[in-house]
Amino acid sequence: MLPANQPRQFYRGGASIAALRGGGDDREFGPEDWVASTTTRFGQDESGLSRLPDGQLLRDVVSADPQSWLGADHVSAYGESTALLVKLLDAGQRLPVHCHPDDAFAKQHLGSRFGKTEAWIVVGTSGANPVVYLGFRNDVTPEAVAEWVRTQDSSAMLGSLNEIPVKPGDTVHVPAGTPHAIGAGVFIVELQQPTDFSITLEWQGFLTDAEGALLGLETATALETVNHSGFDDALLASLIKRTGGLGEGRVPLLAEDAAPFFRAERLHGSAELDPSFGVLIVLDGSGELHCANGSPLPLRRGATAVVPHAAGQTRLEGDLTTVLCRPPSAGSHT
Repeated sequence: MLPANQPRQFYRGGASIAALRGGGDDREFGPEDWVASTTTRFGQDESGLSRLPDGQLLRDVVSADPQSWLGADHVSAYGESTALLVKLLDAGQRLPVHCHPDDAFAKQHLGSRFGKTEAWIVVGTSGANPVVYLGFRNDVTPEAVAEWVRTQDSSAMLGSLNEIPVKPGDTVHVPAGTPHAIGAGVFIVELQQPTDFSITLEWQGFLTDAEGALLGLETATALETVNHSGFDDALLASLIKRTGGLGEGRVPLLAEDAAPFFRAERLHGSAELDPSFGVLIVLDGSGELHCANGSPLPLRRGATAVVPHAAGQTRLEGDLTTVLCRPPSAGSHT
């Protein structure tokens, strides 16, 4: 099992992570727990990386034996990258309006194979009106977005987005380029491509300056990442799933468009797991993970674990509810 990994962030949160894990560490600025992370925070050497219980960095042990950890097909498609970043994210305050670059932009301007498409699995909410914000309601001109960013017009930015009430079990796919924000009181499991690239459009009151908000890029270049198209009801319906009422067996959680980027299921009770690199988060109950070799791994509410491909066919046993996060299948990479 993995220890908590909560690098300090600029926004408040962390109480829901502490409550899930059953500990007392609800640090005010620990709203993100990077689970089984081989990704560093932008511009940092080690911050964000997960350590295994023996103290080794997961990044280093994967790099030393990628086929055992990831499987031959995955390594053929993605090299020694896990192609996945998983977080627990507890929004103790509303996050700023921001977006993320796609693969093509990341390759051209940031020297990375991966951009940052992401998805949210809502696992808890608090407050009177838990909401997320996703995509512009109507088409917006690049000039209007540039002016909002120049003047830091928070009300115009937030008011232009689709405001979506959420409850536990809801999932949201967030394609790269989509302007978005997460409201206060929303607690999610977040799957992402393995980067820390954020274009923070609404930085005033959150970050110290525009340079840090835009990854050091020129403003005009950074704003090329923004999708200016309006998201109508049909498009929103294709990105959002409501799975809270599905409580049996295996529940696929994400929109179809997420498949080239990552996979996630909610598992209720015992389940067979095919060989794969995977990240397990236990939402409720207790049980064990059984592998072909070695002793069973005890699991309980709040536990997080990383499963290597070399574990082979594994089995969850017990009265527990888990989220299994996996990278894209090797055949789906772009």
